Amino acid sequence: MEMVSRMVSEKPVVIFSKSSCPMCYTIKSLFADFGVNAVAYELDEMPRGREIEQALKQRLGCNPITPAVFIGGQLVGGENEVMSLHLQRSLKPMLKRAGALWL
Repeated sequence: MEMVSRMVSEKPVVIFSKSSCPMCYTIKSLFADFGVNAVAYELDEMPRGREIEQALKQRLGCNPITPAVFIGGQLVGGENEVMSLHLQRSLKPMLKRAGALWL
């Protein structure tokens, strides 16, 4: 868990993803379209990816585990939560507050 906390505190937007996950791709594309330079950790390509997956699932309650999106060091959730925020027009203000979006 300490490793996850450190990873999400280093950048304004962090996404825990899997390279073969279509919803992960969609969320990463959404942030890229906004001009947000999100850091994406591909759990299936990392040496300690399984350990991080377990921390996300057991300690943070992420279900499904990917994508797991953190904005400003706080867990936002997965694709449903991110897309809901986007449709409610709450996502961009959240990104601005975290320093990930300037316009």
